[in-house]
Amino acid sequence: MTATEWITDAALILVVFRQLREGRLDRKTFLLPLAIVAFVAYSYLDTIPTGGNDLVLVAALMAIGAVLGIAGGVYTRIRALDGQLLIKAGAVSAILWVVGMGARMGFQVWVEHAGGADDVARFSLTHHITGQQAWVAAFVLMALTEVVTRVATIYVRSRMHKALHPVAVLDRAA
Repeated sequence: MTATEWITDAALILVVFRQLREGRLDRKTFLLPLAIVAFVAYSYLDTIPTGGNDLVLVAALMAIGAVLGIAGGVYTRIRALDGQLLIKAGAVSAILWVVGMGARMGFQVWVEHAGGADDVARFSLTHHITGQQAWVAAFVLMALTEVVTRVATIYVRSRMHKALHPVAVLDRAA
């Protein structure tokens, strides 16, 4: 793994750890993780291979990312205080986030440094996955899906909270 990959993976993990402390739900809550995954997608996602079972691999990892992201968003507490919405990632949310990010990092370290490349090559041949770019695309899209679904879930929940508790939100305007 390159230094950039370590930094971006660590930054994504720190985004949720930062939310272990309750803080204000604002644009930065949404934009920071989206900017990080946009950078990762731009840097590593050249193409999405479609040969063999590449799309099956991509879809499977994206589905895992969606499950982790939605669950992480559901297990993030949102509450109103003094006319502002506050957010706090719960332990389950943080664990799910670390599991998703850690699995990608662990897979990459295993393939690059722990002899996993031969196992992945055999698996790829057996399951008609065309090569390394399919794995890269699948893991990048898994991360992107996890972040987008988590942020979207938090956004939807925050809108629902405002709709159910309009007095708390209107107090801020007064």
